[in-house]
Amino acid sequence: MKLTYLLIDISSILVPLIFTFHPKINFNKEYKYFWPANLTVALFFIIWDVLFTNLKVWGFNPKYITGLSVANLPIEEVLFFICIPYACVFSYHCIRKFYLKNNTFLLESSVTPVLILLLLSLATTYIDKLYTSVTFIILAGSLFYLKYILKVKWLSGFYITYSFLLLPFLLFNGILTGTFLKEPIVWYDDANTIGIRILTIPFEDIFYGMLLVLLNITLYHLLKDNALRTIENR
Repeated sequence: MKLTYLLIDISSILVPLIFTFHPKINFNKEYKYFWPANLTVALFFIIWDVLFTNLKVWGFNPKYITGLSVANLPIEEVLFFICIPYACVFSYHCIRKFYLKNNTFLLESSVTPVLILLLLSLATTYIDKLYTSVTFIILAGSLFYLKYILKVKWLSGFYITYSFLLLPFLLFNGILTGTFLKEPIVWYDDANTIGIRILTIPFEDIFYGMLLVLLNITLYHLLKDNALRTIENR
């Protein structure tokens, strides 16, 4: 039982790792952009996680973790911020390479502003719910910055990728929150959430996951695009 969370981490990254070096995929060639981006974003989420764990917004069931920790976080939670983004950015890389070469999604221009307004509306309505308000405000701010300040062209690919990832997300996050277990691996204080759950998954987790993937892809693109511009200017 104490290996449960660790096995979830390993299983989430196993298939992407196996196919990373496939000659038609070659995700390993993206490592020089992915790893600096991932480790930077992971540090941000680890600090956030430490603060919310200390505030008891969420916590971890000792029955399902090894007992090894970094700060006050289980090592499995730290690995989560590496394994899940790896699988997601790998998927994003594959989807863009094989299916979205023109990177177009006509509805993106409508989806982003509607999503920003929805997130800000919910954050304002539930401002006293710490998990809800913080997650929704950061995600809304990130989308606004990408859409209207940086004016990135890849948001359509991000939305399509995240939609594709929602099914495995529900599976893995469902296990973490106790859907298939007697007790949850990660518990949440309902006083800090809206209280809506999909099976055992807090509604906020969908947008927390979206933010985690979005920030990884953002830094990945910034590093890669900057490197390509440098090469072109030589």
